[in-house]
Amino acid sequence: MQAHPFGRKATLLAVAMLTIMAAATIAPSLPAIQERFAGPPNATLMTRLLVTLPGLFVALCAPFAGIAADRLGRRRLLLGAVLLYGLAGLSGLWLDSLPAMLIGRALLGVAVAGTMTAATALIGDYFDDAERGRFMGLQSTFVGVGGVVFLTGGGLLSELHWRAPFAIYGLALLFLPAIWLFLQEPSRAVRTQAGPTSTERAPWGLVALLLALATINSVLFYMLPTQLPFHLQAMGEVAPSRAGLALAAVNVTGALAGLAFGRIRARLGAVPIFAGGFGLMAAGYGLIALADGYGLVVTGVLVAGLGLGVVMPNLGTTLLGAAPAAVRGRVSGLLTSGIFLGQFLSPLVSQPLIDRIDFVGTFRTFGLVLAVLALGAGLVTLRRRSAA
Repeated sequence: MQAHPFGRKATLLAVAMLTIMAAATIAPSLPAIQERFAGPPNATLMTRLLVTLPGLFVALCAPFAGIAADRLGRRRLLLGAVLLYGLAGLSGLWLDSLPAMLIGRALLGVAVAGTMTAATALIGDYFDDAERGRFMGLQSTFVGVGGVVFLTGGGLLSELHWRAPFAIYGLALLFLPAIWLFLQEPSRAVRTQAGPTSTERAPWGLVALLLALATINSVLFYMLPTQLPFHLQAMGEVAPSRAGLALAAVNVTGALAGLAFGRIRARLGAVPIFAGGFGLMAAGYGLIALADGYGLVVTGVLVAGLGLGVVMPNLGTTLLGAAPAAVRGRVSGLLTSGIFLGQFLSPLVSQPLIDRIDFVGTFRTFGLVLAVLALGAGLVTLRRRSAA
């Protein structure tokens, strides 16, 4: 098959939006789902887990997906994972208990593990370092745009019926023909040209550090989709569509930051981007903690989105640029695992804090943690510049 550069890029960008769709689409429906299944004593936690349980299964399965991507091929893994994604996501249309819905969400997580790992490895294979940075920024933009569409659409559909947003997952099945036509399995020679040679050892110290950052960042960020609808409800904002619009705001500014990421990365480098990105997220959470109305909450979400829009592609670009071709799938799987482990852990960390110090105190605490991360990256930047 001949390569189609535009079709290849468009398909990879479309597949990237499946990641944000997995969690974001049903977030505005959470209060209505909790009301529908209010019987079990742990219904509150189980409802939050509908958003984040896929993250646990991504975290558990992504390392194995990475091995499969390296040994069996990226394209084959991606086709099977996207098929499972569509079927598992649609299951929420008919399953009628929280435990059954959680099983469907677990299978969705298995699918996301394969989808994200294979797609990330393909980006590492297809593009050299400079083009990879630009494409990762563009991917972040598409994820942001997808978040706006899916969160807003999920909020509007949830006002029709709490099950309606699950229908959006059927879009994944429409991507299968494009994957088949436009994404070819890279040859070993092409993989090697796109990064360090296979004889080089993977920088496992850097991998471990970035995995820790990815996990912590996800724990902190996913307080927004899992807890912001309830925070707004406590403030008197009860319409799911307004919660969906507030959550979509993070993707608006995230998309704008993603467009500029390639140029920012080329000018500043990785560590200063982490300092600025975490600093913006800290400022956004601080504004949410101070807010006494809907407008300031949305402002805080917009500011946090700017930070997230550079932090996420920076994590991926840094790892893919350092990973030798022979282990690129495994490194992509480990990054995917770290990101989604944090997503799963987020409500397990935030809910006990909310029970103890309420929503405002928890946003303030998470903002302080982000400020410490920004300060640490800033100090590393200053040390490097003074040593140069």
